[in-house]
Parts: sequence; structure tokens; C-alpha cells
Amino acid sequence: MTTTSQRLPRANIGISGLDDVLGGGLARNRLHLLEGIPGTGKTTIALQFLLAGAKAGESGLYVSLAETEDELRDGAASHGWTIGDRIRICELVPPESILDPDQHQSLLYSSDLELGETVERIFEAIEKFQPQRIIIDSLSEIRLLAQSSLRYRRQILALKHYFARNKSTVITLDDLTTESTDRAVHSIAHSVIHLDQLAPTYGAERRRLRVAKCRGQSFRGGYHDFIISHGGVQVFPRLVAAEHRHGFIGSPIQSGISQLDDLLGGGITAGSSTLILGPAGTGKSLLSLQFLATSVRRGERAGLFVFDEELGLLISRAKTLGIDIQAMRDAGNLIVEQMDAAELSPGEFTDRVRRSVDQENIKTVAIDSLNGYQAAMPEEQFLILHLHELLQYLNRRGAATLLTVAQHGLLGEMKQPVDVTYLADAVIMLRYFEARGRVRRAISVIKKRTGPHEDTIRELMINTRGIVVGEPLVDFQGVLRGIPTYVGGAAPLLETL
Repeated sequence: MTTTSQRLPRANIGISGLDDVLGGGLARNRLHLLEGIPGTGKTTIALQFLLAGAKAGESGLYVSLAETEDELRDGAASHGWTIGDRIRICELVPPESILDPDQHQSLLYSSDLELGETVERIFEAIEKFQPQRIIIDSLSEIRLLAQSSLRYRRQILALKHYFARNKSTVITLDDLTTESTDRAVHSIAHSVIHLDQLAPTYGAERRRLRVAKCRGQSFRGGYHDFIISHGGVQVFPRLVAAEHRHGFIGSPIQSGISQLDDLLGGGITAGSSTLILGPAGTGKSLLSLQFLATSVRRGERAGLFVFDEELGLLISRAKTLGIDIQAMRDAGNLIVEQMDAAELSPGEFTDRVRRSVDQENIKTVAIDSLNGYQAAMPEEQFLILHLHELLQYLNRRGAATLLTVAQHGLLGEMKQPVDVTYLADAVIMLRYFEARGRVRRAISVIKKRTGPHEDTIRELMINTRGIVVGEPLVDFQGVLRGIPTYVGGAAPLLETL
């Protein structure tokens, strides 16, 4: 496949993510199929394909059997595009005379004439303009005119051979609106790209695509999320961590709090992931911010992706605790992005994190929280697969990743929406416990793959100076259950500061 792939020159589509999925674009001088129900973005992708060709000095032809030229130009203008002289639009919508009942034929089937006339007009337009890139929109109209599967297949084969002789790269569009399930074009086309549109119970629609077939060249399989925004279609290729291998030194990254670093056996490690578990209010977000701020003070860049908390509130709250997010952001040392789980697909989120790490050279990444990430990816088994690839990728880039998960409950047994503890290289657990008539916090490290760590439980306090970590609670039993028993003789707990 690799040898054949090298023989076939490529025509880029003009959508970087889709060109990446296809390994460089569509094979030149071949017939390709782009299919999907109405609203999935076929026309937008087709226009981007022609505009990319025009930018490269190639002529293009859009043959429309459904939309008028004005509709196509208006659609292009909505994205800020201008269809220039290199792109011609051939409008083959039925003439007004067909709507006149006096003009209807009664002795012959109109399709016998209409199909041949339609194909002849397509050939005439190609002979006249000699385009290098062609869009046929859509096959549903040709299928209806053909009226039989055999005639339809023969007509598509004839078109394919004609295009090949004229050295044209052709994308045919199919809106899948006819009742027929004929898949003749799938076997004839050089490649097949299928577009999907999903409607969740709440939130915006989700779009994804899959390359069902691509002869003579390798491509990235599976589903890839994409969006349609002003400026066209953006495709987010499925992340495959195995494709990204980079050498780095897994050096320790300290938090700046000596007792916390002692608990972690010297700190977290570059190229590893750390999961921070605990109920609401125990300090998970603040703990991750502590590592980000320390990373910035070391002269590195950091990234924060916030799902749960409104960004303005987080900035003001962190400042009262001694962490100035806005100052680090204004200096360009901290990249902060607010995520909207109702509007965001997992592929788009992964792409944002990946671009930040690659382009901004981020060394510490915090995702707050996985509960919000799960809202964007409600199917648990697929959430874990997405997260596995993302963490593997970040690890191979040498970034230290911090993830927070809010557990259900306050005291006693805790539950979490999805168990991802086995994915993380280190797990920090935060707990509430009751002692001396007060609700207190405790912190412990229950796992660290990259080195030793303390097996103690320490008290944690949050005050105006930020996080304070106390000595190990050696005189208590049952702290993790929330109602401990005091077995010591002294007073080991932190006093309010």
C-alpha cells in the first residue's frame, strides 16, 4: 500500500484535519464519494475543495443538480468566501417549463430523455471549462433519473471513465435521501467518506466523519469529530498516541510546598499523569493551581482547561488564596481556556489540548474536571478510551498532567462517576474528616508509578496563604472513613491560621 500511495499524487481538500486523516488529501484524477444526510456539511466541504484548488492555481467546476447558483454563492459568502473566476458553477436544476403540465410527456418516460440530457450537459460543461477539480451535487438526482440500479451503475461507470480521460479529480455528493439502498458507487469510487450528525438529548448537534474506503493509500480509520463554523469545516483527527514518540527526561516537578512534596516522594514527574480525587470543596482545583503556579515560577509555560467553574469566579477566588491567574495569563505564561461541555465534542477538546502543548510548549497541563469532560462524552467506555489516548500523548510529549475528579458524598464511602484511577500514574486522595467539633481535610497519596511516596495521611488546610499541609496524622485511625478515632496523647491537628 505504501508503494502505491507514493505513486498517486494528492489533491489537498483545504481542510487540514481531513487532509491529515487521508494522509495528504484525495488521490488525483480519481472519482471520490462524499455521503451524508442533509445538514452534515457536504456542500461546505465541496466548496473548500474547489477553493483550495483555486488557491493552488487549479480550475474547478461545481455541477449542481439541486441548488441554484445564487444559493451556492450565498452559502459561500456566509463563510466569508468569494467564488472567483477559477471556479465555474454549472446549474442543472429543472427548467421552469418542466413545471408546466402542458409540457409533460405522455408517451415516453421523461427519464429516458432527462438522464441523457443531464449527462450530456455535464460533459459539455467539462469540455468547455476543462476543470481539474469537479463537484457533482448530487447523485440522488441521477439515481432518481436512472430509475433502476443497473442503469444507475452503468451511468456512474461511464462518468468515472470520462473523468479519468480528462484528468479530473472528482467528488460526488450523495445526500442519502432516496429510498433505495443502492451502494453501487461505493464499489466504483476510489474513496468513500461518510458524514454523520448526532442529536444528543441536550446540547448542540455533534458531527463526525469516517473514511469507509480509500484505495491505494493509508488513512486514519475510525470516527473523527468535526464542526461547521464561520470559515468552513474543521476536522479533529482521532488522536493516536502511538504515532507520537518524543524523548524527554522524567524529572521531578515540585509543588513548592515542602510537606506536599514529601508526601509525593519529591513531587510529581514530568511525562506522567496525576489524578486528584475528592468530594466538592476539598481543594482539588486549588491543588492543581498550586502546581501550575510553581511551574510558571520555574520559567515554564502551563495550561488550564476549566469545565466546571466560571472562569471569572475561579480567577477571583484563586487570587484571594495567593495565586494570580490573571497576571500569569497576561504575561503569556499560563494558557487558560473555558470549556463548555454542552457545546464541545471530545475530539475538539483533545485537539485544543494538543495544539496548546505543541504550539505553546506547555509543560504542565491541568484539566478541571473529568466530571465536565464526561458530560461532553457521556458513554463511559468511550470516555476512557479517549482519555487513555490523550494521557499517553501528553506523557510522550513530556508534559505533567493533572486531572481532578469530584466524588459523590462528603463523609464515609465515596463514589465517582467513572473509575480512571488505573489510567493515572499517581493518585492523590482528598477527604473530609470530623475532629474536635470541626470538619477538617486530609490528603494522602495512594499510588505513584514513577517512584516511592509516603503512605501517610496528612492534614490539609486552606487559608489566605493558600494550601498548608501538616504532619502525618499518626495518632488517628479511620480518617479516610470520615469519623476517625484519636489514639494519641498530644494534639497533632493544625490550628486555624
